[in-house]
Amino acid sequence: MSETLTILIPVFNEEKCIQPLVVELNKFLDKVSIPTGVLFINDGSKDRGLELIDQVCQNDERYSYISLERNSGLSTALKAGIDHSKTTLIGYMDADLQTSPSDFLKLLPYMKEYDLATGYRLKRKDTVVKKLSSFMANSFRQWLLEDDIIDTGCPLKVIRAEVAKQMPFFKGMHRFIPDTVILLGGKVKQVPIQHFPRYAGKAKYTLINRSIGPLVDAIVFRWMQRNAIHYHIQKYSANL
Repeated sequence: MSETLTILIPVFNEEKCIQPLVVELNKFLDKVSIPTGVLFINDGSKDRGLELIDQVCQNDERYSYISLERNSGLSTALKAGIDHSKTTLIGYMDADLQTSPSDFLKLLPYMKEYDLATGYRLKRKDTVVKKLSSFMANSFRQWLLEDDIIDTGCPLKVIRAEVAKQMPFFKGMHRFIPDTVILLGGKVKQVPIQHFPRYAGKAKYTLINRSIGPLVDAIVFRWMQRNAIHYHIQKYSANL
């Protein structure tokens, strides 16, 4: 079966980013060698974001969208996008243009061998508070979960769809996609990517929800790791 790709882009109050994001996405879509579409997930935006997305989708069949009835958070938006994807591969990026769609071209070659190719951001262009909270959360997660994931929150990933559709989702789960793939027995490749300042709008996270929330979620995920059920069939009846 030949590979196909859907890029998921959750959107919450990012109207100023939509048009420049589409410009960058078009550059990627014109270069990628496999059939690729973009699926926006409008997460209950209160601005003109949905209107702009609708216009894009009407003018270009490579784009489509679903719109949630209320703001439900990033993990829910990703779950909805995964559920509605029909391709063999699923990509994910944020709408704020802090990562570049062109870097998907760095991830895709690894999908022949791996179940997830995830970026890690070099020379991050974030505020001191955001860098500090991410460092704290990553350090605690690496210690607790005993993993070697450099940048679990990097919003640029490509995952095999059959694996993505098996992942158990809960609020905050987007922070643990690499660890979840590993938990399911998948292989993860980490790839350095570019990082840019936010193009427009405001970040949706504060020091509290970028530190305390992830710490609690990491403890919950550790429980999942310790109690995950794995088995292998040694022998079975020919009548099964």
